[in-house]
Amino acid sequence: MIYNQWYVILESKELKRGKPLLVKRLNEQLSLWRDENGNACCIEDKCCHRGVSLSCGKIIDGKLECPFHGFIYDKQGKVISIPANGKNAAVPQSMKVQSYRTFEDYGFIWIWWGDENKTEQEPFFFKELKDFSYSSFKDDWNVHYSRAIENQLDVVHLPFVHKTTIGSGNKTVVNGPVVVREKELITFYVNNVKDDGKTPALKPDEIKDYKNFFYLQFHYPNIWQNFISDKIRAFAAFVPVDDENTIVYIRYYQRMINIPLLKQLMNFTGKIASIVILRQDKRVVVTQLPVKSELKMDERLIMGDKPIIEYRKHRQELIDSFSKN
Repeated sequence: MIYNQWYVILESKELKRGKPLLVKRLNEQLSLWRDENGNACCIEDKCCHRGVSLSCGKIIDGKLECPFHGFIYDKQGKVISIPANGKNAAVPQSMKVQSYRTFEDYGFIWIWWGDENKTEQEPFFFKELKDFSYSSFKDDWNVHYSRAIENQLDVVHLPFVHKTTIGSGNKTVVNGPVVVREKELITFYVNNVKDDGKTPALKPDEIKDYKNFFYLQFHYPNIWQNFISDKIRAFAAFVPVDDENTIVYIRYYQRMINIPLLKQLMNFTGKIASIVILRQDKRVVVTQLPVKSELKMDERLIMGDKPIIEYRKHRQELIDSFSKN
């Protein structure tokens, strides 16, 4: 994973008040709960005393109580009370576990995976989506999160994997695509056309009006949006579980209809369509080997793979720059 990054790890609705939640993310077992103000807290799910799972415990006054011996943990992962030593006994500074800074907005919870002194103020999000309503679902994929991301950067597969849905029309020739990167945001412009048997695919530098094309965006480390129109978007968060598993959160966003019942119907319809499309992807992506992608692999990439190439290049740059010590 890329170090010193904000990662979406789950939807807000999954973390209820009054009960800890155990999740595995970024190869770590994490315990999450909401404090007395409803704020998300996240620490390592392993008591520093005897190694029990803290997520099996209780929430006491916004703090997390270990189920084994009643140690009380605050959101910084520090033990603030050891019942066996007495209420007034000092707690050694060594009695603590790893904690993770959280951020919550847009219906998601992020954690900062990295050095505390390098924390960005808040994570990036496609803020214009605040004005949209949405429906969502999540799906478990037995792949490294980089493979799931690359699938959404792949413009060559559409007429084959999605022949019956978004890839209909047999547009097999890929012009470009043109890829523009601004810091951690990659925008790629897509122009797939039918093969007339005469005209070769245009190279990216041969396309002058690319900003008029359909486009998609990815922001490191793990969120993506498909700009279907001014009023319809598809969104995904690719959440790393471990080196071989990913949770994909998909949202269908729209602002075409705001009448309550019709809005719900449209959002539901968009959700069903998104599930069908995603499952078409999943069927082939889970067969890819190796499970994890790298900058240099035993693959023979083509011009149409430029978004994937650019993603891998900058991902490796970030890994090299922020490698975990």
